Amino acid sequence: MYLSRLELSDFRSYPSLAVELPPGVSLFLGLNGRGKTNLVEAVGYLATLASHRTGTDAPLVRAGCDSALVRAVVDHDGRPVQVEVLITPGKANRARVNRGPVSRPREILGLVRTVLFAPEDIALIRGDPGERRRFLDELLVLRSPRMAGVRADYDRVLRQRNALLKSAGALRRTGRGDLATLDVWDAHLARTGAELLGARLELVADLAPLVAQSYGRLAGPDATGPARVAYRSSVARDLDPDQSREHLTGVLAEELCRRRREEVERGVSLVGPHRDDLTATLGEQPARGYASHGESWSFALALRLGSYELLRSSIGPGGGPILLLDDVFAELDSSRREALARVVRQAEQVLVTAAVSADVPEQLAGARFEVGAGTVSRQP
Repeated sequence: MYLSRLELSDFRSYPSLAVELPPGVSLFLGLNGRGKTNLVEAVGYLATLASHRTGTDAPLVRAGCDSALVRAVVDHDGRPVQVEVLITPGKANRARVNRGPVSRPREILGLVRTVLFAPEDIALIRGDPGERRRFLDELLVLRSPRMAGVRADYDRVLRQRNALLKSAGALRRTGRGDLATLDVWDAHLARTGAELLGARLELVADLAPLVAQSYGRLAGPDATGPARVAYRSSVARDLDPDQSREHLTGVLAEELCRRRREEVERGVSLVGPHRDDLTATLGEQPARGYASHGESWSFALALRLGSYELLRSSIGPGGGPILLLDDVFAELDSSRREALARVVRQAEQVLVTAAVSADVPEQLAGARFEVGAGTVSRQP
């Protein structure tokens, strides 16, 4: 899989852009603030329908404009597919495939698959659990696009249940509370939560050995210790990826019942995948709070490299993800730069951004593009 063409209209700093892209490595060079990151952000948006830099769509639209368009032609084993999304903050976004509209934007998920490396990735190790949950769920959707619907269903149920808990707490304090409706939403949360929880457990089981292997490649013989990831649930520590969805539904339902009084008093759901975390340990210590800056960076990169290997192996030939490396080499020492370059150059397409070419290892030589203020031009 590779992008052969990228078009932007009123996306971030680009009034209008059309650029042809070859397979292999493409290097985008330019001073900071010229729009390099905007390019990989646009490609990533087609893959996940979200930005790695902001939680809302409004910043993606160029100042003074009502909407932004991201369009690309992606080559699947010689079969071109055109994918586009019209981003309109405050309204429903619209998507097209081969110029034909789809009923919901999430129907395009899976047509473009990417793994993005960015400076923000350090938050996967040092940030809050929400960063790691987002990482898992985006990888789930890339691996199996139907999981986008599962996530949407769970989020809808969670919002409804939280609203009910908030009102139930107030009513109960006045002696007029009726919690019968909460039983219905408990059942919905347990069922949809079990689908998401089970998929995450399976994902982490498959991802863990690939992360450990990738960390070893990056850190080399001087590594402090093996890198491990594990899933930590809000309901139990002994959950197994082979357990049935029916079993997980029962586990969640039991925990919801046990903690109902606390949830009503606090007015928020305390049980479910939205409270879970991905733990990262280096040797015998948790990476968060103990790992050095270089170790944290290597661990974050190992999560991305492991994701790439997982997608490449599970999707099959020709479906491997496009790698997006946004100014990551400037954060690494020379040995980690070389190690990362050796791995990523195997991908069918790699898009790299950098302020100066000296930051990028020679193994990643390829097409070069100069990024100016709203322009991108290929260099001879």
